[in-house]
Parts: sequence; structure tokens; C-alpha cells
Amino acid sequence: MTDPVDTDPQEADDPTPPKASPSVLDRYFKIRERGSTVGREIRGGLVTFFTMAYIVVLTPIIIGGVPGQPMNADSLGNVLPMLQVAAVVALAAGVMSVVFGLVANYPFGIAAGIGISSLLAVTIAPQMSWPAAMGLVVINGVIIVILGFTGVRTAVFNAVPSEIKSAIAAGIGAFIAFIGFINAGFVTRPEGAGSPPVQLGDDGSITTVPTLIFVIGVLLMAILMVRKVPGGLLLGIIVMTVASIIVESIMHLGPASEGNGGWAMNVPKLPSGIGGMPDFALVGDVDLFGAFTGEFNNVSALIACVFLFTLLLSNFFDAMGTMTGLGKEGGLSDADGNLPGMGKALIVEGTGAIVGGAASASSNTVLVESSAGIAEGARTGLANVVTGVLFLGAMFFTPLYSVVPMEAVSPVLVVVGALMMGQIRDIDFTRFEVALPAFLTIVVMPFTYSIANGIGVGFISWVVLGVARGKWRQMHPLLYIVAALFIVYFARGPIESLISG
Repeated sequence: MTDPVDTDPQEADDPTPPKASPSVLDRYFKIRERGSTVGREIRGGLVTFFTMAYIVVLTPIIIGGVPGQPMNADSLGNVLPMLQVAAVVALAAGVMSVVFGLVANYPFGIAAGIGISSLLAVTIAPQMSWPAAMGLVVINGVIIVILGFTGVRTAVFNAVPSEIKSAIAAGIGAFIAFIGFINAGFVTRPEGAGSPPVQLGDDGSITTVPTLIFVIGVLLMAILMVRKVPGGLLLGIIVMTVASIIVESIMHLGPASEGNGGWAMNVPKLPSGIGGMPDFALVGDVDLFGAFTGEFNNVSALIACVFLFTLLLSNFFDAMGTMTGLGKEGGLSDADGNLPGMGKALIVEGTGAIVGGAASASSNTVLVESSAGIAEGARTGLANVVTGVLFLGAMFFTPLYSVVPMEAVSPVLVVVGALMMGQIRDIDFTRFEVALPAFLTIVVMPFTYSIANGIGVGFISWVVLGVARGKWRQMHPLLYIVAALFIVYFARGPIESLISG
């Protein structure tokens, strides 16, 4: 007779099978801990890529050019070749998105920032050489990384009142929805005296087929979200892309620049070729201190410092605001709206400016379009790795990803914008000292097309009203410093004129 097996009666009666031990991937990225799955992370990474992929097309248009044309030329008349810019933009976005995912473990895609790219092309590069302008971007990144290592960026982030953090998230929602409307041609800027600043479509109505595609896309994705269809946003992008390809094959609309009511950027037609080897000639073409000592500069070293300050403040607070909004939207923040491990994330993000500048790809930062992947279910850095790998692949397959038109991905921004506006519920609008700064933060972002501007106005108004109510002792000292810096930031034009005069 054998001895009875010593078992726990409670264990014997429990019919639930033991949970499988987490995989290496699960343990590293904390996938189950954050309530996600590998499938959701992959879908989220795909959606983020397709929502951000336009950066590889748009950035060369902003900072690149064709030799012999004055557009986007530096003080020497030189331009950054567009195909080379596209290659380095995809390279920097791919590398930084993967690194951010592996180190910071958040689903925040990184790529060239449109705001800083525009600042470089319109204001800075015409006053110096392009290598010198990119040198300023690198220096800006080094300073941001130092501020991250010393804990200054984290301290500023934690000092932001929770109401302003909620307003930042809601403001980003309004901002990205506005980006979607603009990119799809749903909202345009009319010409002529007495015209409103913006209008619906080309003449106050929807007159183009691509804009109609966008409207249908918004409704389709909204229905898929309401029906809780897994991968609804990605499915919506695929469906609307196929529909766009069919429409283009029948109507031959072409690009909107030809005046035929065509597509805003990518024309949705199957490419004749798949791709080729990227040209990385711009990597390392940087003059680190040329902005201050360059022979061909049209500005003094003091004005170069003003340019550097502008880059620094834009980069610093754009990233902070974007991470605030994305963290709150993904349920990744704590009760005070702070992200765990924020210091590490900010250091990696700051490195994006160094990498972007060194590659002549403009400053790389966290993009608000990452909210699309979060809405799809992404909660960990695995989604970022997927996004980054796709960007690296995009270097070789540019014609393939350029099939997706803006009108097919812009609906995602509108749907996600609606989700992010839900953060407004955490703001007490019955208290005017809270209501006005929050309101200004929300509306200034889309109205001025800048996250940093919205944060700055919110900070300044919060401090002014706090002092007016006699609560100046209760406010964090960093709020006064940041408000003062933003006052200088908003007055940089007169300051620049005063210095140069």
C-alpha cells in the first residue's frame, strides 16, 4: 500500500489551472502587469507608425529642397536634398523609437518634430549654414539631457499642478484633432480680405473626394470603436486606404497641389517599385559651434543664443506636455499625473534631439500621434519597438508606405482627440482661478499650433491668479521660474530686435 500524497485540500478543490509563467518578453516589458497583450502592443505599434509615417514625407518638404531653388536654402544658398532628408528622418525615428521602447518602456513614438523643423527652416537656417543650424539642435539636446540627468526636468514635470496636467492632455486632444482636420483638408485657410481665419473645405463646404474619404473614415472608425472591434483603428486605416486606392485608380485625382481637388500629400496608388538603398550622406554633416563662430552667419553670437533658448524651451515643454497627455490617456500615470520612471524617459527623449541634429533630421521628440497607438491598446515599450522597426524598414521601402494617404490616417487623430478631451473631467471649472489657466492651456494649443505655447500661457495665468488670490507661498518655486522663462520666450521677437538693433 502506497503512502497517500500530501496535498493541500484547498489546492485540490481549486479547478482553476495554474497560470503560465510570464515569458521573457512579458517580464521585460511588463505587458500583463499593464493590462495588455502582445497582440495589442503589435497592433498599437502598427497604428502609431501609420499615423506618424507622414513625418518621413513632410519633414523633407519642410527642411529639404532641390538644388538651385531658394526655398529652404541656408545663408549660403545650400539645401538639404529631400531624398537624403527622408532617409535620415526614418533612420533617426527608427533608432530613437526602439531605444525609447527598450529603455523607458512606454509606447511613445519618437520622430522629427514638425514645430522645430519649421523653426529651423523659416527662422534659423536662413541666417546661417544648415550644418550650423543642426549644430544648435545638438547643443539643445545636450542641455536637455543634462537637465534630465540632474533631475531638473523631472522636478519641473512634478511641480505642474494636476489641473494643468489634465488641461494639457485635453489640449493635446484638441490639437491633434485640429491637425487631422487640417491634414485632410476638412479645415482650410481661405484667401482674400475679410475672410475668416479658417473655413470648412475649400469654399465652406466639402467639395473634394479625398475630404469625403476623411469624413467617412472618421465615422467608420467611430463605429468600430463603439462596437469595440479589436484593432478598430488599424482596420479603419486599412479599409480607407484600399478605398482611396480604388478612388484614385478610377478618378486620377493626383496631388492637391495641382489644383484638381486631389490628395493632401501621399497619392494612394500602388508603386511601380518597392524601394532601394537609402542615402545617409547627411549623417554627421554638423557644425557644432558654427552658429556662434561661423564665417557666413548673418547673426551675432547673442542672437544665436536666443535661437538656442527658443529651441530649448520648445523642445523641453513640447515633450513634457506630450508625455503628460499620453501618460494620462493610457492610464500610465499615478494619481498626481506623474509617470513612473519619468527621469529615464526624459533623458532618452532628450537624446532624440542629439541624434536628430547629428543626422541632420531635425530634433527628434515624442509625437502626439502616439496617442493613436495607445487608443489601440498599446501600453508598453514593445509597441514602440514595433513602430521603430517599421521606420527602419521605411528607409528601404519608401514607395510602399507612401501608398497610405493623409485622408486615411487623419481620422485616427480626430477619434483619439475626442478620447483625450475626456481628461477635462478632472478639472474643476467652478473655480475661476483653475478654470481660466486650464481653458487657456486647452484652446491656445490648437489656435497657435503649438503645445509649448499652450503650456506657457497656462503656467503664466496660473501663477498670476495664484498671486492675486494671496496663495503665492503655496505655489512651487519652479512655477515662478518657468512662468518667467515663458514670458521671455513669448517676447523673444522684441528681445531679438533689441539685441540686433
